[in-house]
Amino acid sequence: MSFMYVLNGDATLSLLRQSKLKGGVVVCREMMSEGKVKVTKDADTFFESRAKHLEFHYGIDKQTYFTNVVHELEKLKNSGSFDEIVLWFEADLFCQINLLFIIHYLKINLATLPPISLVDLPHHREATDFPKLLEERVLLQPADIQHALDAWDAYCDDTPLALETISHMPAGNLKHLPAAIHAHLQRFPNLENGLSAIEKFFLQKLSMGRYRGYDLYIAFWDELWIYGFGDFQLDLLVQRMQRAGVIEEDAQMIGITSLGREVLNNEENYLDYVPLEHRWLGGVRMAKSSWWWDPAKQRIVKKA
Repeated sequence: MSFMYVLNGDATLSLLRQSKLKGGVVVCREMMSEGKVKVTKDADTFFESRAKHLEFHYGIDKQTYFTNVVHELEKLKNSGSFDEIVLWFEADLFCQINLLFIIHYLKINLATLPPISLVDLPHHREATDFPKLLEERVLLQPADIQHALDAWDAYCDDTPLALETISHMPAGNLKHLPAAIHAHLQRFPNLENGLSAIEKFFLQKLSMGRYRGYDLYIAFWDELWIYGFGDFQLDLLVQRMQRAGVIEEDAQMIGITSLGREVLNNEENYLDYVPLEHRWLGGVRMAKSSWWWDPAKQRIVKKA
């Protein structure tokens, strides 16, 4: 039986090679949880839009993006010749949004989908775990595939409401998706102070004392592992908070400012100090968004 393995990142690739499992391999090096995603079933249009946005806003060179990311994903166009496509993804938001995209990409590129299965990949694993993980994979049913397609479309929508609805629906074999979507929705500005859940976490930690940057990240990875963000994403977020004046760095130590304390105490609104132009959450352009996260109701609300 021939397998095509789809992995989320090169770290998994290294372990897969050590495991000696046989099969074709495609590595997803995207971060669909970050930045603009365009509503389209034309892959070329999607990647062009994505490349321009990532280059402008994140400094990712367009040529590098196409070489390392797009050309790798294009191997999936030949995956229909395999007996089974096996998706190796973790439970966090970073992985789950990439997972939705991969299923969408397979659907728009293959006339007939071969069997697609999902490995529930633990965050801490070794190469010796891989054969057993493969044995324990679950075959995605047509309802699972459709749920993933619907969730991807909702993620790309210019309103988060459909995605919120999907987060409350039975997820079938996509059992980690509801929690990941819930975490994503909490990235919308908090109704009380304009902070996302991650920005609020950082300010709460810093309100108790100064941190070295990496120690702050370790606390984040320990407590808010559901996001699955790496150094690159956290660096961007911290830099944005510094420019807004809510945190400051001195002698490699990060601390909260007086403005940061006022925002944390709901006396100031973070969005008055941070530019939202070119910032997106999925398909929602934040500069034109009237959607907020209501912590009391634990849901998305619209604010005039």
